[in-house]
Amino acid sequence: MKRSSSQRAALVGRRTVMGLVALVLLVAGVWSSWATAHHVVLAKGREHGTLTVTECGRETCTGRYEPDATSAARARVTVERSVAAEKGDRFPVVVKPGTDAVVRTGVPGFLHAWMPLSGAMVLAGFVIGGGLRMTRTAWGVGAAGAALLVATFVAL
Repeated sequence: MKRSSSQRAALVGRRTVMGLVALVLLVAGVWSSWATAHHVVLAKGREHGTLTVTECGRETCTGRYEPDATSAARARVTVERSVAAEKGDRFPVVVKPGTDAVVRTGVPGFLHAWMPLSGAMVLAGFVIGGGLRMTRTAWGVGAAGAALLVATFVAL
């Protein structure tokens, strides 16, 4: 069956818009993740050490920071509650420059930093499958995002 030019234009328009929506979702996921991830990925030259959690509030946990090498010890630093399990836990961290906030490093910290991207990948999978009718690509993107979410949950 032959399509009219208006049907072809509508198809191209729908694919363009859905492609842009999927792209915006993925870019927003990377942008949101990079705010924390760059401290983990580009950690060379930053203060590295170990955090011992002493107390936890609703959104953050605090504790003692013990440096690995040349940085100074700190009596009180903060970390997001989602990466700190409970009082008494110890894990490697890197200090955000110019603050008393730390970011968890290692595999658990790396995976946690990229969680916004994994959620965006799951959402983009639905847009790619439903809006672009690219089912194999959608399954791949969605499954990769879901695998990253599960890996983060297991690692933390």
